[in-house]
Amino acid sequence: MISPRSLRLAALTCAAAFTLTAASLFARPLELEDMFRFHRVSDPQVSPDGSQVLFTVTDPLKAENRTNSDIWAVSTAGGEPRKLTSSPKHDRHARWSPDGKWIAFESNRDGSFQIWLMPAAGGEARKLTSLSTEATQPVWSPTGDKLAFVSAVFAEFSAQPFAESNRLNKEKLDAREKNPVKGRTFDKLLFRHWDSWVDDKRQHVFVVGVQDGAARGEPRDVTPGDNDGVPTSSTFSEGDEFAFSADGRALAFTAPPVPVNTQAWSTNHDIFLVDLATGQKRQLTTNAAADCTPQFSPDGKFLAYRAQARPGFEADRWQLMRLELATGESHSLTAGLDRSVDSFMWAPDSTKLYFNSADNGGVTIWSVGAKGGEAARLLTGGTNGDATLSRDGHLLAYTHARFNQPPEVMLWQVGQGAPAQLTHVNDALLQGIELAEPESVTVSGAGGTPVQMWIIKPPHFDPTEKYPLVFWVHGGPQSAFGDAWSTRWNPELWAAQGYVVSLANPRGSVGFGQQFTDEISHDWNGKVIQDLAACLAHLEQQPWIDTTRMATAGASYGGYVMNWYAGHTDKFKTIVCHDGVYNFESMYGTTEEVWFDEWEHGKPWEAAEHDRLASPHLSAGNFKTPMLIIHGELDFRVPLGEGLQLFTALQRQGVPSKFLYFPDEGHWVLKPGNSELWHQTIFSWLADYLKK
Repeated sequence: MISPRSLRLAALTCAAAFTLTAASLFARPLELEDMFRFHRVSDPQVSPDGSQVLFTVTDPLKAENRTNSDIWAVSTAGGEPRKLTSSPKHDRHARWSPDGKWIAFESNRDGSFQIWLMPAAGGEARKLTSLSTEATQPVWSPTGDKLAFVSAVFAEFSAQPFAESNRLNKEKLDAREKNPVKGRTFDKLLFRHWDSWVDDKRQHVFVVGVQDGAARGEPRDVTPGDNDGVPTSSTFSEGDEFAFSADGRALAFTAPPVPVNTQAWSTNHDIFLVDLATGQKRQLTTNAAADCTPQFSPDGKFLAYRAQARPGFEADRWQLMRLELATGESHSLTAGLDRSVDSFMWAPDSTKLYFNSADNGGVTIWSVGAKGGEAARLLTGGTNGDATLSRDGHLLAYTHARFNQPPEVMLWQVGQGAPAQLTHVNDALLQGIELAEPESVTVSGAGGTPVQMWIIKPPHFDPTEKYPLVFWVHGGPQSAFGDAWSTRWNPELWAAQGYVVSLANPRGSVGFGQQFTDEISHDWNGKVIQDLAACLAHLEQQPWIDTTRMATAGASYGGYVMNWYAGHTDKFKTIVCHDGVYNFESMYGTTEEVWFDEWEHGKPWEAAEHDRLASPHLSAGNFKTPMLIIHGELDFRVPLGEGLQLFTALQRQGVPSKFLYFPDEGHWVLKPGNSELWHQTIFSWLADYLKK
């Protein structure tokens, strides 16, 4: 006999199922305009007493073609967050003072980026710095009486007293701005980087005293000279690249060893220590590859940092190192972990460290003992990063995101139960939108090696229907498609156009072991192309894929694959190439980080024949597939000429093609209005070839 309680439970279950089904049926697809409504959450910072978490919210302002960032706070007990800043510009990189009374942050509310201080208890923010060369990335000393920050200065003035050097920097900047002649001269490489001209400026670390929310004395350049005090390349930077010693008397920083004119073709960086009283420096590491990201243990006995083993290879495995300050001896804490360490932090009692790394198509937060041993996975699934700890080490705040979930701040009582979602900034905006649950499959790639691939299906997917496919290829090439939200290439938004979207992680991808990453170098058109072919074959076998309506899209190295496909396959109805590598020889001569091309292909005048023949431009005579090409004027990594050469080859042969050019974008399209045009152009182009 069925009890009344069972009947009630059955009725409630059926009602809930009906509600979920109805909600799914009436949910709408994700729209492009939604991407400009969603708030972008980042950089959580737990207060020293563990009562609050600061975080940054960045909002697109499409009409002004820019973004705005503000600092918010939320109680660790939950509840509604509070907006702490409301300037019309960027307020970001918020950091608590050790006593929890002040919040330092960077802001350009007055026109240029400077360091500001805000009372944690409430009140107006106060401007701490006024450098003619700006100031960013504030870092407190553990003693709370000093702040360090970064400023890009002209090296020839850096040894002068601050007032004099600041005046000379301003005069030189003003003269450049007012001079109608904009010609530049340079006599060494790395004169431009990513999307900016470096000229003869250097990234230096400054220290300023702080007392009662105001500067005490003038800032001091503690890394003067013709060298950088922090890495110029994001390849070697993971968070703050400088840190105060536990007693606040010294500062460790990351810099390339002299001579600096080798920076364009060398990955060598070392850790240096400067005595803040005397200005004397000493080199702590001498590894010929990269040593970066110094962090002192709270007990003052050790320095942790990240290190690579192979000079010249920017995608070598990053190991977490521990250096004993008393002896100078160092050893790896993650030698047995076949993953690359990204950002990390010490536990307050100095007994362990926490770090995150790419891991099987996501980003995992791990812990490892300060003496080494086996690393433990703590927080898995999706992308987990930006972790910070309370002073007692009991609370860990971090951001969590997935393909179908924009980042939100999570809070975990370390070692106790499941994390809790602390912020719900986008919950209301997500209501009524159908976002597909990402599916992960593994196929057999070149040599039988397992290759992971994500699949995102369109809203209201019907397995009895056939759908067009858009086959994505990621950049890097030492990168990965992780289960994360993107404001640029968002597979949920592409799927909402009515396509199945696939995101394969072939050879070269990170998070699947270093050998898997290594096996793309000097083999850009080998195993990785076979891996991708295996992934595409898997998709072609699915009954819901219309194999007569397939497109492919990629950027950077993914753009290289687009150009390779154009000369070697007719499987696709159309191709979308964003900032793609086209001609190995011209790429080598115009890119800024020369070490990358030298490791991947060799110098053009010394390259092996198989490397030379892997350049897509050599097969341009086979181009037949219609292509959309996108490139930015300020892309100094894969310079504009790569896209222009490709477009010329297509046009000269009468292949349908279109070029979308951005004069104010670099390797990525970041400005909201530009992003709208980027998406509209791509979706219109795909519709012309994939829609019935």
